[in-house]
Amino acid sequence: MNRTFIIYAILISLFITTLGFFFYFYQQVQIFDKKLEETNSSETRSSKHHFVLIGEEMGHDYWRLVGEGAKKAESRYDVVVQYEGPKRSNPDEQLKLFDMAIKSKVDGIIIQALNDEFTPMINKAVKKGIPVITIDTDAPESMRSTYIGTDNYKAGQMAGQALIEDTDGKAIIGIVTGGMDKDNHQHQLRLEGFKDTIAQVEGIKIVAMAESNLSRVKAEEKAYEMLTEHDDITAFYGTSSLDGMGIVAAANNLNKNDLYVMTFDTLTENIRLLKKGKIDAIVGQQPFEMGEKSIEIMLDLLTGNSVQDVYQTNVTIIRTSDLPLKGSERMGLLD
Repeated sequence: MNRTFIIYAILISLFITTLGFFFYFYQQVQIFDKKLEETNSSETRSSKHHFVLIGEEMGHDYWRLVGEGAKKAESRYDVVVQYEGPKRSNPDEQLKLFDMAIKSKVDGIIIQALNDEFTPMINKAVKKGIPVITIDTDAPESMRSTYIGTDNYKAGQMAGQALIEDTDGKAIIGIVTGGMDKDNHQHQLRLEGFKDTIAQVEGIKIVAMAESNLSRVKAEEKAYEMLTEHDDITAFYGTSSLDGMGIVAAANNLNKNDLYVMTFDTLTENIRLLKKGKIDAIVGQQPFEMGEKSIEIMLDLLTGNSVQDVYQTNVTIIRTSDLPLKGSERMGLLD
């Protein structure tokens, strides 16, 4: 009797939990649809196409620029762009937003494909007649129409070559990266390009690597551990926007003022640290251009124009001697 009661209690609990998830997801879809309607109503009635851009993190300076680039294109064309993303980096949340966009039957979706889980969702959208463009991070095995963004392997190569030049080919390196596993495409490619380049120089050696999970605090923690365990480290390579800040904070705490530090992206804080000599080089990308171009190419897709399989945006190595920055490298980041 007691056993039967327990089984029924478990089944009822599972049913209630499943029902709760169903109503939560339904509510989120309704909220998404409402936001889309509000966006549409705020635009002119003649707007023909509705696009959704889903970034990695809404409050991040880098993704703010991607959104601003898309909005600039929106102001020139007969489109409405809805910019979405998690408050903090969360691939699962991005996938939920992606699914909501598909259910809302928008005209086009622009998405950062952080890992392999995005491929089936991209294919689902395309099969339902919604073209998908990947931005910043690609999913080349998916049915996406095109990729717009950095050649991340090449960016890693450029970072490695810059470090070789700046250290005269002699460095003991610690690496802090957003992610090292095979599902983290972007950072894996930046690591591969970097490692393949420095492997050609005998005087350079990597002694430690750790993941920051795109967190400044985690980057500081991991850099601190590396410096404590490897007193001979002379240089750091960070593969995400916040890694350099964390590395510098750890170095300051340990009074390591002679480290060579390289990181990604011309965020305001990274530029400030570059000016102060705390960061030695930044791998600069073009997020504004990525966002702007994504809308232009989506329109080409919808009007039947041919598009390339990949559109690579420019990558530059920025040192103190390159300041002040000009053009798209500076846009929105030094205000």
